[in-house]
Amino acid sequence: MKKKMLTGFRPTGKLHLGHLHGNISNMIKYQKDYENFFFLVDWHALSTEYLNPKNIKSDLMECVIDLVALGIDPELTHLYRQSDIPQISELTLYFSMITPLSWLERCPTYKEQMTELKSKEISTLGFLSYPVLMAADILIVNSDIIPVGEDQLPHLEITREIARRFNYLYGEYFIEPKEMLSKATRVPGIDGRKMSKSYNNAIFLSDDFETIRSKVTMMITDPKRIHLKDPGNPAVCNVFDFYKIYKETGIEGIEERCRQGKIGCTKCKEEISNLIYESLVDFQEKRNKIKKNLNSVYDILEEGKTHVRKIADKTISDVRKKMGID
Repeated sequence: MKKKMLTGFRPTGKLHLGHLHGNISNMIKYQKDYENFFFLVDWHALSTEYLNPKNIKSDLMECVIDLVALGIDPELTHLYRQSDIPQISELTLYFSMITPLSWLERCPTYKEQMTELKSKEISTLGFLSYPVLMAADILIVNSDIIPVGEDQLPHLEITREIARRFNYLYGEYFIEPKEMLSKATRVPGIDGRKMSKSYNNAIFLSDDFETIRSKVTMMITDPKRIHLKDPGNPAVCNVFDFYKIYKETGIEGIEERCRQGKIGCTKCKEEISNLIYESLVDFQEKRNKIKKNLNSVYDILEEGKTHVRKIADKTISDVRKKMGID
């Protein structure tokens, strides 16, 4: 049997380059090698959007359209909505009974977002227990491989800790999932922070060329480079981070011309704008076609729900027996 690969996305708007290079690229690359589970985490979205949840459903559909247009094949991948699998919430409850509070409070991602999202009231149980719900997402199908960005590694480690604790208390059952890091473990936004809609610094996959160019123009480059012929430092330049993503070869030459002051930051930004847009042309054409046939998208989600519920039913039945409550 093929090993299982699983990943999820928060449906808080259209997908951006951080999503694509963070883990979607790996999902597409390895679709034929694994049994794939790809889902939209609308419950997770509620952890920060609970005051304004009405957009979650429409945003979820936009995400599914993006995924299929990018090349996620419903024949190879189970696409589904998190809230369509009620067994996930039951497993979350069981895990919450055995998860020490300290595991959640020490999570660096939790601390970072508490600082970065000060404008939102996220001092809630739902936000704190985000990693417990994530563990249930993964372990409900006993997934082996999780494509993740660097920022999600602490959450994945908590999943492994929960799996180990359950197995220790009730007997071996859950797999300890392994990460699959992407080429771009951390995709910077236009302000240098991790690319995120929440930070208002994202380049979306559906952006037109002028929008992409405008956003790239705002990217942070070497602050010490004042004049055109001043030598630059690619290590502190966000634009160079994108060269590493979009240029398979010749990256050494690009770094050298920057360090020698042979090209200005404006020219580099023009090149990156073109590379980003050209990489998205086919996707945007496919996206427009899919949007004209939304019934096919609903069918994909229905098929995914039916398949995953069967797996989840068995997991919950087994867990109840292991815990001695069934």
